[in-house]
Amino acid sequence: MKIIKLIICLLFGLMFINAGLDKFFHYMPMPEMKPEQAKIFEAFNQLFWLIPLVGAVEILGGLLFIFPKTRALGAIVILPVMVGIVIHNFTMDKSPMGMSIAGLLFLINLWMIIDNKEKYRALLK
Repeated sequence: MKIIKLIICLLFGLMFINAGLDKFFHYMPMPEMKPEQAKIFEAFNQLFWLIPLVGAVEILGGLLFIFPKTRALGAIVILPVMVGIVIHNFTMDKSPMGMSIAGLLFLINLWMIIDNKEKYRALLK
């Protein structure tokens, strides 16, 4: 079970590192967007600091998520981005593939938060 968890966390972290790097280097093709999605994307680009900030959080969270010693911190760092991904996929995109991937990634993130709950107890006191 330990090796499966390690592989899942490695893949999760690498996916977010890749997504974060793409926000800086733009090497992945842009998907087709509905007109309302294009308007939102354009609004995000008007806030010149937002996309680089999300990219930096994705890279940092992905790196932290890979290593067992820092995984608890990585799971918390990446959580706000993950919530945004889930909300976007379930409200705007609504494709079965997108919703299932977002849901699976969200469950992995929650699993690691629950798995590391003892590390968070001091923060809640």
